Amino acid sequence: MRAPADGGARPFHSRRSLLAVGALPWIPRMAAASPDDRLRHAAESGDDAAVAAAIAAGASLDAADGAGRTALLLAVAAGQDAVALRLVRAGADINAQAANRDTPWLLAGARGRTAVLAAMLDTGRVDYTKRNRYGGNALIPACERGHVETVRLLLERSEIEVDHVNDLGWTALLEAVILADGGPRHVEIVRLLLAHGAAPRLADRDGITALAHARARNQTAVVPLLEAAEAGR
Repeated sequence: MRAPADGGARPFHSRRSLLAVGALPWIPRMAAASPDDRLRHAAESGDDAAVAAAIAAGASLDAADGAGRTALLLAVAAGQDAVALRLVRAGADINAQAANRDTPWLLAGARGRTAVLAAMLDTGRVDYTKRNRYGGNALIPACERGHVETVRLLLERSEIEVDHVNDLGWTALLEAVILADGGPRHVEIVRLLLAHGAAPRLADRDGITALAHARARNQTAVVPLLEAAEAGR
């Protein structure tokens, strides 16, 4: 019988030992992770207990990763509302801006995280001057994406500028028409915006009003609302 090519007997590895060896690289990585790293990971994955443990271990609430994302921003992005609420109530910075210009407040508006926005408003620390990558505020993307209750909250409770114009030359009202389908959610959003003082005649950079856009898109339920607003009724 030929000897093994390495000149010695081959060691026997059980399935269990191989699995254990395969698992070893994970152990030092987890053990070596800083409390800040653990906090961000737990926030993004929605692990409330791990969030609490990381904070107890000395994690900084507002420590950011290489892209400038804090634990709160990651929780908002991942839709982990319970963790996001914990972080807001613990004092996490709701205005910390990442490299892509997202802040927890701005992103919560864009993603329709109404309960999280309400908790942020309760802190009294919203920075309304921060803008997203399109030069918009929290209201504009909420309107475009059809987040009715988010829009209602922002209009009724916040100090947000209803007619803010973003870098595209669009207001919340214009985006609610131009980038929408005229369906029930956007009809209600248009109604809410007009009821809270949105200027119906404020046109885009080409001089086209929301009403003209709605007519061109055959948004039959939106058109009467804008016609009445332009007529001052």
